[in-house]
Amino acid sequence: MAKSVERAADKKELDDLVAALGENRLPLRKPCMGGTRTTILQEIENEIENVNAPNVIWIRGSPGVGKSALAASIANWLMDRKRHVIQFRFDRTQSSVTTIALWRTVACDLARLFPSLRQHLAQGDQGHNSSDIDRLFKLLIEVPLSALDDAIRRERLPVIVIDALDECGGLRHDASGKEDFQSLLHTLKRWTQVDHLKRFKLVITSRPEDGISRTFPKTISIHIAIPSGSDVELGDSASQDIHVFLKSRLESMGMEGALIRKALDYLVPRAAGIFIWATTTANFLESDPESRFAMLEKGDGKGLKGLYSLYSTIVKASFGHDLEKEEIGAITSVIGAMIFAKKPLDDNVLITLPQVKIPDSNVNRLGLIRKGLASVIDSGPILHFHHRSFEDFLLSEFFL
Repeated sequence: MAKSVERAADKKELDDLVAALGENRLPLRKPCMGGTRTTILQEIENEIENVNAPNVIWIRGSPGVGKSALAASIANWLMDRKRHVIQFRFDRTQSSVTTIALWRTVACDLARLFPSLRQHLAQGDQGHNSSDIDRLFKLLIEVPLSALDDAIRRERLPVIVIDALDECGGLRHDASGKEDFQSLLHTLKRWTQVDHLKRFKLVITSRPEDGISRTFPKTISIHIAIPSGSDVELGDSASQDIHVFLKSRLESMGMEGALIRKALDYLVPRAAGIFIWATTTANFLESDPESRFAMLEKGDGKGLKGLYSLYSTIVKASFGHDLEKEEIGAITSVIGAMIFAKKPLDDNVLITLPQVKIPDSNVNRLGLIRKGLASVIDSGPILHFHHRSFEDFLLSEFFL
């Protein structure tokens, strides 16, 4: 009876603390396909297990190379080894996923993992709603972790995995977004400066931005670059991974062996290590592999240029040149809203946009957009682009 009461009290203490802190996190993306990225995953795993190496591991690469998949694979690997993992993912379309949300979420997970820290976290409740990120970090992370027993072995401490670090601050078209991003970098720097924080491994993924590079120079962190473009050579691990992925997808479409070999010989070099190119290509080929492969053969460029060329082919193939003016207007309205909104938009909102809502009509222009952009956009009730690079393409001179 006494133990039951104790467990109930313990649960209430945790529930009250989590409610006071609040947590707002997005799940990590899908992990790498089995049999791919084995070389780079092994490198990351070795760095995590090396207690004498710097505690920050920065995985950086160009858009679409698979950073988010690597983050998810690392988290899964750690959990398979019974290691504690604290996961967090930024998304520039989610205005509520901020630096404050990150540190509150980390504090919630610390409270779950280490009951001894709950009292310290509760004592910092005056900072739970603070908009001063440095103060919030000190009260919820730095000070409580200073009270953690030094005798806890490092392999029993949680690894913190933060995906898409460069997407903190949303689209960064306003001052608050830039300020939030700079505050994030400032607090993350503390993980390399404070002795008791150095015990915790921190794995981050992002594009290779200067601000992040200045925050984590090679003297105090591990840099793992994912090759793409001219850095990828035919036959190296990046090309082999793309080959394995595309071969599996093409076979699942029922393509004949000779056509698969021809397609792989053409597609793998043009992917140039960019997984989103390979994924989008496979999605595009799905509905009509032979004729759509013929379209792709007319494409141009490798790397990011090749990705934008692929997106251009998809848009042209999806909508052709027979759209009416009103249909073009509807597509433009929806895509523009998706790019610049700071939160996901469902059909109830999108249907009210100019040229989308058609009084006394059964025409489903949202259905037209979903079908036409099926290879780059989610088909669920809330429209999402599969990858940030498609938004960048729509805003680039390649689309304009």
